[in-house]
Amino acid sequence: MINHKLMLFTGNANPELAKKIAHYLKLGLGDAKVARYPEGEVAVEIEEHVRGADVFLIQGTSPPPNENLMELLIMIDALRRASAARIIAVLPFYGYGRQDRKNRPGVPITAKLVANLITSAGADRLLTIDLHAAQIQGFFDIPVDHLYAAPVLIKYLKRVFPLAKRRKMTVVSPDVGGIKIADYFAQDFRCPLAIVDKRRMGDSQTEVRNVIGEVVGRDILIVDDMISTGTSLVTAIQVLHEKGAQEISAVVTHPVLPGRAVETIDGSSLKTLWVSDSIPLGEEARRSPKIKVISLANLLGEAIKRIHADTPVSILFEYSEDPPKPRAGGSLNLG
Repeated sequence: MINHKLMLFTGNANPELAKKIAHYLKLGLGDAKVARYPEGEVAVEIEEHVRGADVFLIQGTSPPPNENLMELLIMIDALRRASAARIIAVLPFYGYGRQDRKNRPGVPITAKLVANLITSAGADRLLTIDLHAAQIQGFFDIPVDHLYAAPVLIKYLKRVFPLAKRRKMTVVSPDVGGIKIADYFAQDFRCPLAIVDKRRMGDSQTEVRNVIGEVVGRDILIVDDMISTGTSLVTAIQVLHEKGAQEISAVVTHPVLPGRAVETIDGSSLKTLWVSDSIPLGEEARRSPKIKVISLANLLGEAIKRIHADTPVSILFEYSEDPPKPRAGGSLNLG
């Protein structure tokens, strides 16, 4: 078997994370010029030889999504035309994932469109973390390694919340779609699970109608895959306090945080918001006393090393898409 050289490249989406991954792998980042022509078109030039190499391109579609998506596609094309042996697109954040089905007339399925674009550009494989919907993996005709941030986040948060503290906590899923991952946190923390009955009223508006589970007198950890404007989170916090919850924190993988999102979070009663570095934080978020970052660089670095060596990545999961194991009594315990 030919042992191809391992090379890392990045665009402008998340250079800080790319550097951390390179540090974990004890490699340098490949030289590439990613600039703009005067009218704004993306200009790319790969400035070193990649012929016969396994190239991992670390370039998510974080804000600004259109700019970063075009950089990703054009860099893939440049690497393919430079005769890289394999091109693995590493997307710490897979944007356009919220429209993953046709739920009403006249809407696109952008998650599938982006999958087609990445494949057509010439990627041989995709590595990503916490897709907004797991079925997006099926939109690709190339192999997809879908990692979960949960093991990394839980390991960190167990140091923040000792066992005595966790016994007084309830893990909360902000909607029905997040039950599986929230229950994984709850089982590992050995604490109850509750669910917020949230209904989407529009593209950026939601309504919280009820809370299922015991939250009275409990500290709360809200678990979600993504935070955008922060309004849904703040609404859930208000309802949880009305139901008798005590101190409330949250952990989210992808911190999109557009516009006045940070101001919304800082003005709420939320104690701490832990986020990953799948998306780089803006200046305002970096200054926020409530937002703390947990890095996924080692997880992605280890996955890259294993994909390059053609060894299993599944050891990094620690939990899969299978239903959670039943709790005592054989059913999901919400109390």
